[in-house]
Formats: sequence, structure tokens, C-alpha cells
Amino acid sequence: MTGFTFSVAIQSPDDMANLAEMIASDVSAGDCLLLEGIIGAGKSHFARSFIRSLLTSPEDIPSPTFTLVQTYDGPECEIWHSDLYRLSTLDEVFELGLVDAFDTAISLVEWPKKLEDVAPQNALHLTIELSDTAEDARTVTFNWSDPKWSPLMERITHD
Repeated sequence: MTGFTFSVAIQSPDDMANLAEMIASDVSAGDCLLLEGIIGAGKSHFARSFIRSLLTSPEDIPSPTFTLVQTYDGPECEIWHSDLYRLSTLDEVFELGLVDAFDTAISLVEWPKKLEDVAPQNALHLTIELSDTAEDARTVTFNWSDPKWSPLMERITHD
């Protein structure tokens, strides 16, 4: 991907939740976050924290590993949380309605490589990697090409 990139060190699950909340405060309908990382890296923890911060009332936020997609009523639009790990063809992405949601909802997609060339060009990519400095530490690398994300990324670097 061409564009911009930077990484941030995360020391704890609380730090990851704070990062998710900061990003969630700056999204709107049509925004998409593509979450990459190995199993156990923290993608679902990030997504749960992100979604929880946008909901007007507390709600259980299960992993969409088996349902593939979980939707939530956000304050201004739907929030779609997808886990594409179990998909075997690109046709399944269309069957889920995910491509349409990219235009009207806030979308969080785990295992985004399954989207192939239908991944939104304006998406914010987050790669979460385990760190060897501490058990709960992570490195989050952001990649984006749409200038829309630059002010948010600037705030993250200075926070």
C-alpha cells in the first residue's frame, strides 16, 4: 500500500482500549478499519473497545468468528464488525452485504486480506503485532492513503 505509515507502542490492554476509543471518536459513516494480526494479537479487543465507545447503552460485543458479521446501532449509523477468517471465496463477502456496508456504516474488518481487491481504498489499515518487551505489549502499525486519516494520526503521535 502506498501512502503514509507509522507505528505506536502499546503497553497494556487498557492502552489498546484507549487507542481504539480515540480512533472511534473520529469516525463516521463510510469509514473502514482493516485489522490485521495473528490470532491473539488483539484485533478483537481493539474492535470491542472501539464499538463499546460508540454505543449509547452497554451491550455484549461477541466476536464475529462464527457469525462472520455482528452489527450494532451506533449513534449516527450502523457499526459492522466482521471476521473473515473462515471465508473461502470473495463471493461470500458480497453475500454478507459487507461491500454495501462500506458506504453506509462504520466497518471494522478482521482478516481483511480475504477482501482482495474490494477493500475500500480509503480504509485505515492497522497491523497489530506482539511485542517481545512484555506479555501485554503490542505494536500497532497504521497505513493509510486517504488524507482524511492524517489529522487523527497526528493526534495519536502527539498523545
